[in-house]
Amino acid sequence: MSSVQAPEAILDPGLCLTLRPMRYPVFYDMFRDGIKNTWTVEEVDFQTDLTDLKQRLSPAEVHLIQRLVAFFATGDSIVSNNLVLNLYKHVNSPEARLYLSRQLFEEAVHVQFYLTLLDNYVTDPDERAAAFAAVENIPSISKKADFCMKWMDSIQELDHLTTRDHRRQFLLNLICFAACIEGLFFFAAFAYVYFLRSKGLLHGLAAGTNWVFRDESCHLEFAFEVVKVVRSQEPDLWDAELEREIVTMLHEAVDAETQFAEDLLSGGVAGLSVRDMRQYLGYVADQRLGRLGIAPAFHSKNPFSFMDLQDVQELTNFFERRVSAYQSAVQGEVGFHEDF
Repeated sequence: MSSVQAPEAILDPGLCLTLRPMRYPVFYDMFRDGIKNTWTVEEVDFQTDLTDLKQRLSPAEVHLIQRLVAFFATGDSIVSNNLVLNLYKHVNSPEARLYLSRQLFEEAVHVQFYLTLLDNYVTDPDERAAAFAAVENIPSISKKADFCMKWMDSIQELDHLTTRDHRRQFLLNLICFAACIEGLFFFAAFAYVYFLRSKGLLHGLAAGTNWVFRDESCHLEFAFEVVKVVRSQEPDLWDAELEREIVTMLHEAVDAETQFAEDLLSGGVAGLSVRDMRQYLGYVADQRLGRLGIAPAFHSKNPFSFMDLQDVQELTNFFERRVSAYQSAVQGEVGFHEDF
């Protein structure tokens, strides 16, 4: 097969360079929408956050934030590495690779945002270094990293997806990437941020998180669209065994994130419990399973009223609502539907 010829299926090996005729215009549209959502870290003002950290947060809330920042310090770097090393080379569509290039840029901005957050929130150099080493020295974060390595590193050495098993491994990687890491670990982190915002705390962090939230929601939509394309082209890859593996993966992700919640909330944060957090994780996990056409595994309802406006969004007509606002800083709240 010529390297520039359109492949039979999106996971066929090769390097298709042909953008006309466009085979997957949905990915090109997602790329263009991503550009509309451009933002910069310099737009985020952390000044009131510093006052909150010194004067308004309880010791338990400070511990929560320190653990959250430690996770942020490496979380998006794991995502970026997976994009480059495991996903880009296998999605053989120039339109999709355009989007992945845009996503990589967004992940770099997220890394910069969390670096700036860390520099502002943790001024002691030794404490800052410890935050960047969280994967090695904080057990609750190590557990999440181990989960990532278990489910995503299986295709690290695959240069070509030449067999059915290889393609199933790719699907599991992509679903873990979207449903568990971006779609569960990060959405749990957003819940902590918006809980504190509901108490009038850390508005700078919340403002930057609004942007990250939008980016991550678009990343989920792209990944699930790739899964949809693969399923339509190669339906034999998707069977009851694969669905059982996906459900097992989500259960393990919820368990890992619950252990993180036990750590974050170990000091006793008024208004937020591990039980409620686990219920929310089950609710989000069921949203992810539903997006994949899999029956709910947790049967949980959203326990957090403060997430009503910041919930898992469906992107239908998302950019049509305030297109011009996405060319620069967005002010105010954005409401999201639950059935993403």
